[in-house]
Formats: sequence, structure tokens, C-alpha cells
Amino acid sequence: MATHAPPVEFALPQVLTYPASTPPFLVAQGAEGRLYKTTHITSSRPCALKYRPSKSYRHPILDARLTKARIQAEAKVLDRCCREGVPVPAVYALDAGGGWLMMEWVDGVPVRQGINVWLGERPEDDAVPDAEVADETPLVDLMNRIGEAVGALHRTGVIHGDLTTSNMMLRPWAGGQSNGVSGEDGEKKKAVGGDVILIDFGLATQSVADEDRAVDLYVLERAFASTHPRAERLFTHVLEAYKQAYKKAPSVIHKLEDVRMRGRKKSMLG
Repeated sequence: MATHAPPVEFALPQVLTYPASTPPFLVAQGAEGRLYKTTHITSSRPCALKYRPSKSYRHPILDARLTKARIQAEAKVLDRCCREGVPVPAVYALDAGGGWLMMEWVDGVPVRQGINVWLGERPEDDAVPDAEVADETPLVDLMNRIGEAVGALHRTGVIHGDLTTSNMMLRPWAGGQSNGVSGEDGEKKKAVGGDVILIDFGLATQSVADEDRAVDLYVLERAFASTHPRAERLFTHVLEAYKQAYKKAPSVIHKLEDVRMRGRKKSMLG
């Protein structure tokens, strides 16, 4: 009879071992770190704490330097984005030496989940009835909001480094509005509604090179194609909104064509 392995227990970072009214909750475990949900100052203010534990395979001094540099770099990027009005979580506190960064908690679901709810059980073929295309306004609006968010990010001089629909959150609008539509259609519209918040800046860098911006867009385009192939044709709306949000977008889109060509050649050569 099959048995299930017990959940893995991790040692908490020191900041989460102090007495608190709200115990921390492990939300996600990645290769480089762990994400906890906890509270900041009061129990009514939820926050996210990103912790980079030490790596036993690295020399202790090198590991400490790398961890400190990465925490500081991520906090600096988030702070710059917040000041420039880019939709990202605000930084509450950090301890680079301790390996943690405390940020605003973003309510909602990943954009990936919202799009998948919208797509539902639609057929895999490329033939989409005209009536169905005419009803895709809420999804197109979401594509526009994604393009605007990425445009604002690049306008600030920040490259995300890992743009996917899993690294974007949909923060619900007040009242969970669905334009007055109830039933299944209302739930689908609510699934793709909300403000797009960019998250997970662990690989982010600061750059003003069009090449770097183009690679950022290419990563998003390929991630979108692999995760949401039935809606891949709508990615053009992301690029159109990007052009509206970032005045230097034409040169980036031109570079994107070059990046696409290199990607196709790499795929053919293996």
C-alpha cells in the first residue's frame, strides 16, 4: 500500500523564532530560498518573508557574501520600482546578513491561475468561433495590464530576469467586481480581474540596454506559449500595451525580433 512521506520541516530563520501572535506559514520552497507568510508589527498586517538559507555546498564566507549581495540587490530593485510607481510589493524590512527580506503581502492568485480559469475546458484546436473571440474582452484587458506593468518596469531601468505568469499576481479589485455579470461568466471575468503586481525579483538586474529588455520580453513570450498555448495569439496585446507604456519600446521590439531568430536557430541546432 502506498504511503505518503511526512512534510519536510525546515529550521526557521531567527527572525521568525521570536514570540508572535501569528505563527509563520511556509508558502513556497524554491532552489534558492523559502517564502513565508507572517505579519509585520501587528497581527493585522500580513507580509511575505523571503529567506535564503545557507548552502552547505558553498564555502561559508563565499555563501555569506553571495546571500548578502543578493538580498541587498533585490531590496534595492524593489525600492527603486516602488519609487517609480511600478506595481511591485513594498519592502518592509531586511537583514542581508541574516538572509531575509520582508515585503508587502500581495493578496490574490498568480496570473497563470487566473488565465487557466478563464480558458477552462476549451478545445485545444486553433479554430475559435467568432462569438467566442468577441467575448474575450476581459482576457484582452488582462494582457493589456501585463504589458503596461512590464513597460513601467523597463521604463524604470529594471530587468526582471524571470518574467512568467507565475511571477505576476492578480490583486482583486475592491468588491471583487465582475462588471455585474453573475454565474459562470461572472466567475471567469473575476478570475482575470484585478491589478497586475510583479513579484519575485531574485534574478532582477538594473540595465538600460535594449537587448536585455528584449530578452526579458522573450522569456515572457516563451513562458506564455508553453503555459497558455490556447491563448498564445493574444500575446500581441501584451506587446501593444508595452509600446504604449514605454516610449522607447520600438527599439526593444526590433531587438526582440533578433532574439527570436537566435532562439529559433538554437532550437533547430539542438
